[in-house]
Amino acid sequence: MTDHEAGRRPAHDGVRLRLATAEDAEAVTRVFLDSRAAAMPYLPRIHSDEDTLAWITHVVLPTSTAVWVAEGVGEGGELLGFAALAGGDELDHLYLRPDALRRGIGSRLLAEVRGAVDGPIGLYVFQRNAAARAFYERHGFTAVAFDDGGRNEENEPDVLYRWTPQVR
Repeated sequence: MTDHEAGRRPAHDGVRLRLATAEDAEAVTRVFLDSRAAAMPYLPRIHSDEDTLAWITHVVLPTSTAVWVAEGVGEGGELLGFAALAGGDELDHLYLRPDALRRGIGSRLLAEVRGAVDGPIGLYVFQRNAAARAFYERHGFTAVAFDDGGRNEENEPDVLYRWTPQVR
């Protein structure tokens, strides 16, 4: 089976993208927890690590439209980040390990999501997450609505962003 047939993209700069499997649940959970702790220390810890693993295992991985992971190539093949597409047109998650930032990995994961969607993409970002907001704005997303936090369990005000592909 070729890499393409296995849902893998060729390695680029020592990083390969592929579709996630159930076996990735622990590594995806660790990226999720570490990323949120580093980038958003103001968020309350609502769930235990074990509950978060159960959610990733039983909800995110099996019910998302697709989940891609970025992994290092070579010994270990450590998971560096992931992106999850939900409902066919919502980027539900895009998280990177704190030591994997600013290497183009997030941009590559976002490109995978864009390639899987035929039309606009929406996503929510916490208003205080300035780095994520700047990342999405650099990639052509526009803020279309602001929320008071009532729609998320952290009760943290967020922003709805939308990206629409350019008509050719």
